[in-house]
Amino acid sequence: MEENYPTKLSMILYFLKGSKRYFLASAIFAALSSLMDLVNPKVIGFTVDSIIGTKKSTEDYFTMLNVPLLKKHISIVALIVIVIALIGALFRYLFNLNNSKGAETLVMTMRNKLFEHIEHLPFAWYVDHPTGDLIQRCTNDVEMVKNFLSEQLTGMFRIVVMLVIGLSFMVSISKTLTFVAAIFLPIILGYSLFFHKKLADTFMVADTEEGNLSSIAQENFTGVRVVRAFGRERYERKRFEKQNDIYTKAYMKLSVIMSAFWSVGDGISGLQVFVIVILGTIFALKGQITAGDFIAFISYNNMLVWPIRRLGRVISEMSRAGVSIDRIRMIMNAKEEEDKKDAIAPSMDQDIIFDHVSFRYSPETPYILKDVSFAIDHGTTLGILGGTGSGKSTLMYLLDKLYPLQEGKITIGGVDIRDIKSDYLRQNIGLVLQEPYLFSRSLKDNIGIANENANFEDIQKASQLAALDTAINHFKHGYDTFVGERGVTLSGGQKQRTAIAQMVVQHAPVMIFDDSLSALDTETDAKIRHSLHEVMGEATVILISHRITTLMNADQIIVLNKGKIAECGSHETLYKQNGLYREICDIQNIGGEQDA
Repeated sequence: MEENYPTKLSMILYFLKGSKRYFLASAIFAALSSLMDLVNPKVIGFTVDSIIGTKKSTEDYFTMLNVPLLKKHISIVALIVIVIALIGALFRYLFNLNNSKGAETLVMTMRNKLFEHIEHLPFAWYVDHPTGDLIQRCTNDVEMVKNFLSEQLTGMFRIVVMLVIGLSFMVSISKTLTFVAAIFLPIILGYSLFFHKKLADTFMVADTEEGNLSSIAQENFTGVRVVRAFGRERYERKRFEKQNDIYTKAYMKLSVIMSAFWSVGDGISGLQVFVIVILGTIFALKGQITAGDFIAFISYNNMLVWPIRRLGRVISEMSRAGVSIDRIRMIMNAKEEEDKKDAIAPSMDQDIIFDHVSFRYSPETPYILKDVSFAIDHGTTLGILGGTGSGKSTLMYLLDKLYPLQEGKITIGGVDIRDIKSDYLRQNIGLVLQEPYLFSRSLKDNIGIANENANFEDIQKASQLAALDTAINHFKHGYDTFVGERGVTLSGGQKQRTAIAQMVVQHAPVMIFDDSLSALDTETDAKIRHSLHEVMGEATVILISHRITTLMNADQIIVLNKGKIAECGSHETLYKQNGLYREICDIQNIGGEQDA
């Protein structure tokens, strides 16, 4: 599969649009602040040797100074040091300001782009990716990338400047000491690279286990009713604790590696400082360097120890950031749902035909639907009856292009649905699911979500037709009643009726009820079907149900059995055939005559 972002860098550059100027500015100010930090030791060394002492400086930038004046007014030197420090502080402020702006702009861009991309991914993609893991990638992994770019990568410029200028100053003082100090640089880089691979692998495991832990927590928080209803608290707690133990052990292993990494770094850095101090003292006592140069050299060496250590940290953090980038890149490289370039928006007030449709989730799994063919005349009602797993809902998901059509074709008015714009198709197909999803908004907002142009009168009328108005009137805040996550504050029947009201507001020419009356009593079911008959008008209606009374008035009923059409006809015709439909009717005590 062709990737949108074949490398980590290509994706990072895409996300950096809008924040590059901030990071560039922060890099410049980081370099300037480093330069200011490096100037002061030189000034202090000059002061010790040439102002307090008697050595004449040979460096151009000091020969221009009036040494006799500075000897009389040494406070001027102190003022110069303070001014340099203040300028350095200003540059650090500008660095932090631009760095923060760049980091937050980057995070905003990444989250917006990720959310937009995820919303355009095929429905089938979500089946293979747990919600908790996706949330972690869009939060923790985004933060990890931000921290690496803002704290580590931009600091690289500061490190490079300090190394280049600092080493040049150190060389001007003592080439021998500089050589000894520089010997430790490849050692530090070497052990950092050694730990890089180990850290990357361990970070991947830890992040994956954290995603699994988040998924368990998310499932339990949203399914708390089921957990409580079946007394599964103890089981779910043990399941959570088991995963939490796996996650903790993964991070403990990571801590062991990180501890070894930093301990080795501390040991090598401490050894480097110790060697430089000993040799520098010997050189100063032998008169090979002055006291001021020795102080300046020690200052530079101490200033460079941490940047060199940080260079190693950048390499180690690169491991974790690389894992996070790959996890985000996996999402960004997932292919978005796309229409054909010449996709059209035909009239939806047409006949619907399923022509030899077969479907399975993957080549390794059995067929859900096998060579299914039937026609739905415009303005008629089709009933679909079948057992669990017979493929009833899959038929409707294929019609709505939620699953890609694999074998056969589906046409609306003779136009293959693959040639119809997906957004247009879904706007004209009202779909009420067996388990409707409601958002954490008011009842009014949830009902009107399917039609942005719906006014309050439309919402009220839809609620009446869905037999929801009585329940709403009993709520303290009426239509402004806040619906909890997934509609947790409503009963199953109230959620289904809310979903039916959503579809009524949509005014779609094709209406699908996917077992959406199952949570209602028979009387409410009949009342809603009677009310909906008034608004259906010329709409094509598809009813999926296990309840014969819901389907018996349909113009045509098909009976699915193991993915195939076992029977097809009207209620009276099917009842007389003494087949599967008749058997179900007898079980449900339904007679051969339609209800009045």
